[in-house]
Amino acid sequence: MTAAILDGKKLAETVREEVRGGVATFTKKYGRAPGLEVILVGEDPASQIYTRNKEKAAKDVGIRGKLHVLPTGTSESTLLAELYRLNADDAVDGILVQLPLPSQIRQSRVLDAIRPDKDVDGFHPTNAGLLTSGRPSLVPCTPRGAMKLLNLAIATLAHTTLEGAHAVVVGRSNIVGKPMAQLLLAANATVTLAHSRTKDLAGTCRQADVLVAAVGKAELVRGNWVKPGAIVIDVGMNRIHVAAASPGETSKTKLVGDVAFDEAKEHAAAITPVPGGVGPMTIACLLENTLIAAQARLAARG
Repeated sequence: MTAAILDGKKLAETVREEVRGGVATFTKKYGRAPGLEVILVGEDPASQIYTRNKEKAAKDVGIRGKLHVLPTGTSESTLLAELYRLNADDAVDGILVQLPLPSQIRQSRVLDAIRPDKDVDGFHPTNAGLLTSGRPSLVPCTPRGAMKLLNLAIATLAHTTLEGAHAVVVGRSNIVGKPMAQLLLAANATVTLAHSRTKDLAGTCRQADVLVAAVGKAELVRGNWVKPGAIVIDVGMNRIHVAAASPGETSKTKLVGDVAFDEAKEHAAAITPVPGGVGPMTIACLLENTLIAAQARLAARG
């Protein structure tokens, strides 16, 4: 068996085209584009590239995107003041603070300060609670994108359904693992949320019809952990060192997921690659969340 490869880049472009059309309709109706504000604290080169890509992606679909880069030494009170300003700005529909934050800033304090209706990351306790209650909310972008890839797999395989399927999510973070489990429950899957204290993790994974790896450990899930015919969604993005192939060559780094892809694809029915799987979907779903937030805010006014 060789798995179908779930193309996140292609699906992300489909989502972006849908958002582009929605943004055009919104702009025509309300006389302005949806507004997304992204805040980065610090000068980490990788984070700067990632946040600028978000700004660029927003502008590409017609969203008014703006990136704010604050110094590494920014105080918590200064960042909170900026959030309160953006909360009060009626032209701002979505606010995102890039994580992680410097040690002097409490992450929970910052996430709690963003208005729930502008929380396009879906991390605010109000949105987390709504998701748990099965009520409409802004859903974290990575789980939202993972569910779209899972639905693509089901459409590709035709005979597969989430209804009654056993889904195993490896990783219990508030950002991915827990909301992913809630979305799977909403789709009527039977869900096991596994983590670092799970006894016989490999055996638990082998029971999964749907296996979602979101633990942040390079190639933790081996091929023989995958049930034959399972759908595998790999959320992990890890850089590993690759030794030089011969003397005189320089060593390199390689981006891999939480799943040993080459092994797992021989067992799975469908699998996401890294890169090119869940990653592109995260930014696409951020744009989708921004449009949803803008539509909901203005529609509520009648």
